[in-house]
Amino acid sequence: MADLSPIDLQKALSGMDYPADKKSLVDRARKNKADDQVVSVLDGLKQDSFDGPNEVQKAVFNQ
Repeated sequence: MADLSPIDLQKALSGMDYPADKKSLVDRARKNKADDQVVSVLDGLKQDSFDGPNEVQKAVFNQ
């Protein structure tokens, strides 16, 4: 994920309520007008449930 920064991810998930499932993360990113790369990365996560933004960051950047 060299092109994706933690800041891009934070912006994409701004306003997200946790715990959240993967579909909710993708929906929130689209609502926040995240670029296609961010949406694609979130949609491709193996994990389906997240307790908070730190857990999402770990899943995205430690793939």
